[in-house]
Amino acid sequence: MSTEHPLRVRERLSEVRYEIRGELARRAHALEAAGRTLIKLNIGNPGAFGFRAPAHLQRAIVDNIDLTDPYTHQLGLPAAREALAATYRARNAPHVDEEGVFIGNGVSELIDMSLRALLNPGDEVLVPSPDYPLWSAATILNDGRPVYYRCAPDNAFLPDPAEIEALVSSRTRAIVLINPNNPTGAVYPRGLLERIVAIAARHDLLLLVDEIYDQVLYDGAVFEPVAPIAGDHPCITFSGLSKVHRACGWRVGWAILTGAPSRTAGYRNAMDLLSGLRLCANVAGQYAVAAATTGPDTISALCAPGGRLYETRRAVVEACAASEHLELVAPHGALYAFPRVVGPAARGFDDHQFALDLLEQEDVLIVPGSSFNVPYRDHFRVTLLPQPEVMREVFVRIDRALARRAEAVTKVVSLQARARHAAA
Repeated sequence: MSTEHPLRVRERLSEVRYEIRGELARRAHALEAAGRTLIKLNIGNPGAFGFRAPAHLQRAIVDNIDLTDPYTHQLGLPAAREALAATYRARNAPHVDEEGVFIGNGVSELIDMSLRALLNPGDEVLVPSPDYPLWSAATILNDGRPVYYRCAPDNAFLPDPAEIEALVSSRTRAIVLINPNNPTGAVYPRGLLERIVAIAARHDLLLLVDEIYDQVLYDGAVFEPVAPIAGDHPCITFSGLSKVHRACGWRVGWAILTGAPSRTAGYRNAMDLLSGLRLCANVAGQYAVAAATTGPDTISALCAPGGRLYETRRAVVEACAASEHLELVAPHGALYAFPRVVGPAARGFDDHQFALDLLEQEDVLIVPGSSFNVPYRDHFRVTLLPQPEVMREVFVRIDRALARRAEAVTKVVSLQARARHAAA
């Protein structure tokens, strides 16, 4: 008689966290199944908040739907890759042609492939803290080790290049940059990027540059692409249709490999091999790429005063400024805000427990800040995608929950003080 044992899973999965779709999201699903109406701010998913992909992108897919049944080239549709190469050449990215353009099932797949093509067991990748946690997870699951460089709140969430360089070891293979940043909304100035590129050049490190929010900018913020700064130095830039073009569900992302061909040829061949192993990316969505790169700008108006994203961001900034329990480094790009809890409410604050309490008591789902691989537990992330009036209501509920907590903490502190006085 055989003994039954549960299936074993990969041990390194215990090191991976992705709370954006984790325990709290599962609890939210259970509450919705029980009839609760929630405001879910955990995912930057434009379609879930009423945004639609631009009509000219939709039309490009419809007009070509009869051509989408077969597999395409493993790197992507030739016309889509040519359009992307032309776009990045227009940004002055060096050494760009369609052979260095990789189209994937979203940027997430390409991040995993790019690290799988690079890392040997024990290799290190310098990752920002806070990070988008997929970068840490993909590094770990490809047998690497994420090493975090600080993007501190008191430095407007910008990194210190000297701290980055101090972390470089003989096992370091790459530097990850997320600009504009998720979760903080920081936009990196050119001078800072130049210093980080110089570090990569001195230590022969691949630049892995997540620029998925490159056109989501507020209050005159200026986006600087890294590839033109890097020049001949190897750099791979990630972007796609999901955020700027509000088409998350189409799963169309791309990676653009730049740098001197003599230095990037082996890596390009590794990416080609991995692209072939997954056969090809979603074909239908790729027909929207050329339309996206050559069509009208549909994002800037949403980010300008009067635009929906701008006004929701304004609602968050004003709510945090008016609250005695919150402070905020105003986001200058991307689709998120990363507030900090301060004052009495911050005493003994646990971001995960607060997120659970807020969900249970106020029907609002947020992401704990510690989910983004930071050592502190006093921040949380919200997406800027709801209507402004919805976001104002969200922060009424958040402030109410924090006020309850501040009152309870103050009572405990007062009782402790009385007890100490009595004992004296």
